[in-house]
Amino acid sequence: MMLDTRILLTGIGSYLPKNKVSNEDLSKFIDTSDEWITKRTGIKYRHFVSENEFTSDMGTKAANNAILDAGINAEDIDIIIVATTTPDNTFPSTASKIQQNIKCNAISFDIQAVCAGFVYAISIGTSMLRDGYGEKCLVIGADSMSKILDWKDRSTSVLFGDGAGAIILEKHKVSNYLRDGIQWGILGSKIFTDGQYHDLLMTSGGVSANKKAGYIKMNGKEIFRHAVEKLSSSLVMCLEECKLKINNLDWVIPHQANQRILSAVANKVGLDENKIISTISNHGNTSAASIPLALDYSIKNGEINKGNILAFQAIGGGLSWGSMILKFGKPPAFEK
Repeated sequence: MMLDTRILLTGIGSYLPKNKVSNEDLSKFIDTSDEWITKRTGIKYRHFVSENEFTSDMGTKAANNAILDAGINAEDIDIIIVATTTPDNTFPSTASKIQQNIKCNAISFDIQAVCAGFVYAISIGTSMLRDGYGEKCLVIGADSMSKILDWKDRSTSVLFGDGAGAIILEKHKVSNYLRDGIQWGILGSKIFTDGQYHDLLMTSGGVSANKKAGYIKMNGKEIFRHAVEKLSSSLVMCLEECKLKINNLDWVIPHQANQRILSAVANKVGLDENKIISTISNHGNTSAASIPLALDYSIKNGEINKGNILAFQAIGGGLSWGSMILKFGKPPAFEK
């Protein structure tokens, strides 16, 4: 039997804080309304962490759920990568705190690509597994965006929420089992950064700049334009790298930032909008957590099934962006 080394996505877990906040709730202290927010963004609700709930707490809960879903033990994990913009501390890494919480000895570190962080983190984890750093990688996207919102700025404060999502990546030798000629696992990724646009989406503070975390500042009109163009082009490039067509995709799971962006990208690349997973109405923009939150929800809801061809895509501050394509789950002829 011919075997091939593949990086498989074998487990998924997520967590949303208990404090669920509606548009109507926000309108009590912000000059806004449910109609205004829904029409412009598609967001209805978001979740906020409690006073003593940290990014590492959310990440730990999502991680434990992913470990359970994958049917492995925490001590089996060799690498932990946490994509976050809102770490518990400037240092140590939030990943190191999660490592301690779940009780394992994995190489653990954070990466920062804001809303694109989850796609970046999977790309890094995939490369590290292929390079021999272990057999299993825990990738977490977790953010407490409510901690850096300026409640006087209704253009940004209504957009974001808190949450965490996690996946398990596993390196396995699997039989060369194809469906429609497509192998299993991570098929390809394209990630990019263009620092000339760094000031379109940023915070007003930082350790080196002014010793403060600062608040989110965004040029919404320009971000919308860049998001549509860059998400579309990176997806097309990723498809070309994988020798696939747009109709090969079963589902596209974008970063959940704005429903209008999702629709515009679908129109630009010729994608059936019914193939786009959208959960933004339930949790808003959770930065690096939004893709795994949407993935977990859609699997539990019976939309995504084993063997589906999925595309992830995201854009965030930097500007940083990218797309990834994978075949979800373990193949029928699975073999270690």
